[in-house]
Amino acid sequence: MTSKTQTALGLMSGTSLDGIDAGLLETDGCALVRAGPSATTPYETGLRERLRAILGGGGPAAEVEHELTLAHAEAVAGLLKSAELMPDAVDLIGFHGHTTLHRPSEGRTVQIGDAGLLAERTGIAVVSDFRSRDVAEGGQGAPLVPLFHAAITAPLRLTHASIAVLNVGGVANLTWIGEGFDIEAASPDTDTILAFDTGPGNALIDDWTRRHTGQLHDAGGRLAAAGTPDRAALSALLEQKFFDLPPPKSLDRNDFDLGPVVLLSPEDGAASLTAFTAGAVARAREHFPDGMRRPGQTKWLVTGGGRHNPSLMQALREALDEPTLAPIEEIGWDGDAFEAHAFAYLAVRSREGLALTLPSTTGVKRPTTGGKFTGAGSGAPSARAKADQRRQSR
Repeated sequence: MTSKTQTALGLMSGTSLDGIDAGLLETDGCALVRAGPSATTPYETGLRERLRAILGGGGPAAEVEHELTLAHAEAVAGLLKSAELMPDAVDLIGFHGHTTLHRPSEGRTVQIGDAGLLAERTGIAVVSDFRSRDVAEGGQGAPLVPLFHAAITAPLRLTHASIAVLNVGGVANLTWIGEGFDIEAASPDTDTILAFDTGPGNALIDDWTRRHTGQLHDAGGRLAAAGTPDRAALSALLEQKFFDLPPPKSLDRNDFDLGPVVLLSPEDGAASLTAFTAGAVARAREHFPDGMRRPGQTKWLVTGGGRHNPSLMQALREALDEPTLAPIEEIGWDGDAFEAHAFAYLAVRSREGLALTLPSTTGVKRPTTGGKFTGAGSGAPSARAKADQRRQSR
């Protein structure tokens, strides 16, 4: 495979509704990945609440989409300014948008975000709409980032039998990668990679904390640390049918509710929901390949906002019996920018016509590419086009 190295800027607005992550990446869309500068732009409170109001597919989505897109354009401008780069230094933007509805069983997944407006405002070509083709081909449309996980953990697979990358955002998902996986193969061996949503991540904990304290999240895990998990509530939460379903499988942010903990104290409710997220991840290991389900056989790395919660990290170590479970920073990657970097990577794969999803990562029928390309609104040639012109003139 001889893809060109490109500079891409990835954007991610996650289900936790905390803000926009932006990250620059140099990549060939395959094995080469070099992280560049990144930044997070928190949502203004009003936009956050307007986003929250349209989750599930209702409300004035068009108005919020316009506002959301302008916020993304500002995030791009802010990152380029801090990195001292001009827009023509970037070949592509990977624009995920914000998921407002995810119902793959109904053939529906909705991410709002106006790629044309973003390209016009930034002067950079945009790849967007990463999920819909996978869903149209029978996949879950999620998780989308396993091949990025495989690319960045390749050195670890020289010394570990398998790797699990756990992303704890609003919803939690994981990628399990065996030592034999080869991302450069024309037809990847899907027996050595597996991905799926495990259950709730931070969403229920955040919603509970917001309801009882007015805070956006359980900062430092202090609310959960002051409580005790309720065994009956935890048992009821973990008995839901989703956990028995074989992967690939995915979730919407609102697929679980606070019903089983509603009568608990704020502290015990937070502790129970934190234990629920960890217990769901432990149940997910039941779906690993034979011989890979026992503690100590897999190196666990955690990304997403959940890694900032000490109570949740300790609950994960205990539920999995994996004392070496660590944040992704252990291998030199910034967990706050991790998904932004992933969508930069996927944007390049999309432009190269490479698969974004596999049968074992989303349940799609065959390795499937995706994404929609929108040219730069300014009409100025991209960095890649300029490089091509220089090569042709020699």
